[in-house]
Amino acid sequence: MKLPIFIADAFTARAFRGNPAAVCLLENELDEDMHQKIAREMNLSETAFIRKLHPTDNFAQKNMTSMLTFVTLSGELRARRAEDGIILDFPLYPAHPQTAIGNTLVQDICYSPDTRKLLIRLSDVYDRSFLENLKVNTENLLQVENTGKVKGLILTLKGEPGGQTQAFDFYSRYFAPWVGVAEDPVTGSAHAVLSSYWSQHLGKKEMHAFQCSRRGGELGISLRPDGRVDITGSAAVVLEGTLTV
Repeated sequence: MKLPIFIADAFTARAFRGNPAAVCLLENELDEDMHQKIAREMNLSETAFIRKLHPTDNFAQKNMTSMLTFVTLSGELRARRAEDGIILDFPLYPAHPQTAIGNTLVQDICYSPDTRKLLIRLSDVYDRSFLENLKVNTENLLQVENTGKVKGLILTLKGEPGGQTQAFDFYSRYFAPWVGVAEDPVTGSAHAVLSSYWSQHLGKKEMHAFQCSRRGGELGISLRPDGRVDITGSAAVVLEGTLTV
């Protein structure tokens, strides 16, 4: 069996940055064991398998401008093309204040029960380079007993004026060793929490964010009146080929 497969770097317009994901197009359903084998072969934090729900669906159609709806294990994901990238339609998840912990100066700690993500805002005395260079021992995180309440850790920092560089409203990094991801390069779901938090603290509905992983990624944020958030990012396809299974 030969399957079309792509590797796309999301939330960036440049190859080898952003969040790399393998995308495998299926004409017929595969069993779960084969899904896992392909994902291990790709050796990326995400491997997506896209299968037609209707026989008339066309994988080869180009320049699609209408809304696409994907039925995933996490629920429906809607995407649409924009001039500056692809817009993903996410729920907006609030984060609630928690008690402060840790040695690094912390401005705020909040928890999102909907996503089981812990958000830690670092003190405003720090700048982007501090967040980028901060060493996080994810093995130590696994030793902390949290009874399954935390599935992801968000570190975030208020943005800085543009000056000679591009201005961002906030920065972040994301760690999820509890689900096998030490650090995720760029994380759409984390920004569904970050969008709610920073919108309240900055008084903005439109924001520009940067995830400070080694690869780095840029995200456009737009809060909607219906309580959801549009997260926009570019994508660069860096590999297109055929998988033989």
